[in-house]
Amino acid sequence: MKKIFTLLLVCSTMGFSQTDDRIYDIINNVSAQRIKKDVTTLANFGTRHTLSDTVSTTRGIGAARRWIKSEFDKISENCNSCLSVSYQKDLVKKGTNPRITKDVYVVNVIAIQKGSKYPNRYIIMSGDIDSRVSDPNNFTADSPGANDNASGMAGTIEAARVLSKYNFENSIIYLGLSGEEQGLFGGQGLVKQMKKDGWDIIGIFNNDMIGNIKGVDGVISNRDFRIFSEPVPATETEEQRKARRFYGGEVDGISRQLARYVHKTTKTYMPEMNPMMIYRLDRFGRGGHHRPFNDAGYAGIRIMEAHENYTQQHQDIRTENGVDYGDVLKHVNFEYAKKLTAVNAINIASLAWAPPAPKKVEIGGVVAPAAKFKWTKVDGAIGYKIYWRDTTSPTWDYSRFVKDVTEFTLDGIVIDNYFFGVSAVGKNGFESPVVFPNAVFR
Repeated sequence: MKKIFTLLLVCSTMGFSQTDDRIYDIINNVSAQRIKKDVTTLANFGTRHTLSDTVSTTRGIGAARRWIKSEFDKISENCNSCLSVSYQKDLVKKGTNPRITKDVYVVNVIAIQKGSKYPNRYIIMSGDIDSRVSDPNNFTADSPGANDNASGMAGTIEAARVLSKYNFENSIIYLGLSGEEQGLFGGQGLVKQMKKDGWDIIGIFNNDMIGNIKGVDGVISNRDFRIFSEPVPATETEEQRKARRFYGGEVDGISRQLARYVHKTTKTYMPEMNPMMIYRLDRFGRGGHHRPFNDAGYAGIRIMEAHENYTQQHQDIRTENGVDYGDVLKHVNFEYAKKLTAVNAINIASLAWAPPAPKKVEIGGVVAPAAKFKWTKVDGAIGYKIYWRDTTSPTWDYSRFVKDVTEFTLDGIVIDNYFFGVSAVGKNGFESPVVFPNAVFR
């Protein structure tokens, strides 16, 4: 108790608290009814297959993406034009893979809420626009895609409604991605554009299926959800790989730190939820739209339901042996989708209000009864937090706040027995993601 009291006292004297009432307001302002209305609208377009109709006003992916853009436009109108809404597209040629049976423009819908201090730093929340049935090349059959992935798309729109009422230091992108079921083409095209334009990406929260609570194994839970994250970036250099052998970091890449950030924020503000850290890029042998960002070296995670029901994914609508197949509205739990939307919104807000992470964190303390740290100063930080954990722990379990310094020694902490990291803390108490040491000093 004495240690907890001391930490709270230090935080109080530095001008910030451990929680912020605005985060609770964000949670309370997310609406299950609005999410239900949006999922219903998306499902009623009949099919949103990437190769489906683009001319009709009532059916196909063209009608769906125009409606999504119109919703973002309405949100922008209600926040004094705080969102810049546009399309981003790439032509994918027939035969690029077996699921591209004709030339098609893969069109994403983007709504950008610019930050006041760091306008070129972006945190992204995404959902997928497209849907499919059993045959991935069938672009005419009814494919409502209520959970996969109208739920994630509706959650992204709802987050935009709620967060557009606030001002942030960092920019936020609310994103509808296309071409996911045909080969993650929407994400690939957008990442190329972001690289070309030099955008600084804090990370992406890919929401893919956030509405089902009853698993195919019979487990029912409206509190569990999974956070998938890769261990280290795919762009890791050979020099970095060799360093990991000696200094650790096998499970401490930037995406894993983003996942830990979500775990911590959720347990702080929504303790009734059970975030499950899954140490995988995605489900076994499967993929999602955070992967193109990961492939390019950006931090990215997948947030989704914990208990999937495969009878409702990528299925023709039918009944066989008393089992209803198909991704239809009746299987979506909108109160649960509200909870996972809130999980996204509070983490995006926390990151958008936080200062940047230290670019360089050095660690030392070989054969010494202490762990030593140096880091680069962060503009806007009023202090830093040094985190450590047992080497077998999935989350950061211990921390110490230090004032506006750029080096510190943890006396009595043997460096061999723990993993460490450093985050930057802003005057409002919000933190950057933790940075695992990326350099060593003697």
